[in-house]
Amino acid sequence: MIAVVDYKAGNLTSVMKALRAVGADPVLTEDPAQVARAEKIILPGVGHFAATQYLDHRGLKSEIRRKIAAGAPFLGICVGLQWLFAGSTEAPDCVGLAAFPEICERFAPGRKIPHVGWNSLAIQPNSRIFSGIPDGSFVYFTHAYRAPVTQATVAVTDYGGPFTAAVERGNVMGVQFHPEKSGEAGLQILRNFLNFSSPELPAC
Repeated sequence: MIAVVDYKAGNLTSVMKALRAVGADPVLTEDPAQVARAEKIILPGVGHFAATQYLDHRGLKSEIRRKIAAGAPFLGICVGLQWLFAGSTEAPDCVGLAAFPEICERFAPGRKIPHVGWNSLAIQPNSRIFSGIPDGSFVYFTHAYRAPVTQATVAVTDYGGPFTAAVERGNVMGVQFHPEKSGEAGLQILRNFLNFSSPELPAC
């Protein structure tokens, strides 16, 4: 079972539709017990980073952390990727999952904010989440805050400077863009996640 976590700030209809289009039968839930039973977890998100505090309030954060430690594949989308980091300057008092220790920050002045529209990916070789997707593929973004490029980065996009478009480490994956709005490349990313098998050792 694939659990799509509802924390009241996600683009859920489009995500659920895209998952069904690639053959999945996802369950939309805010129930930690359902997340506990899931084989894979997806956290879509739009809006303010502080909305992720709902995950704490519902007991979802601790359950997601436990599932990740047990090796369950996890995919964060947009704010769901940012939540994988320690935090964001958008909400300094809101603590992320801290799967990655860095902090997300607002785009620097000089470019139109938010970053909205299609942009290209510089994809690292051998990324599992990008299997079958050509380097330079275009995907759809809409965000005002960005994650820095780190050792876990598997795709970079440039908008007034490079930023992390995707991370991947062990069973933890995240994409800053919206695969559900990114045409065939986005659907292939979702297929890759559906076909992903957990590594023997958990990511965090």
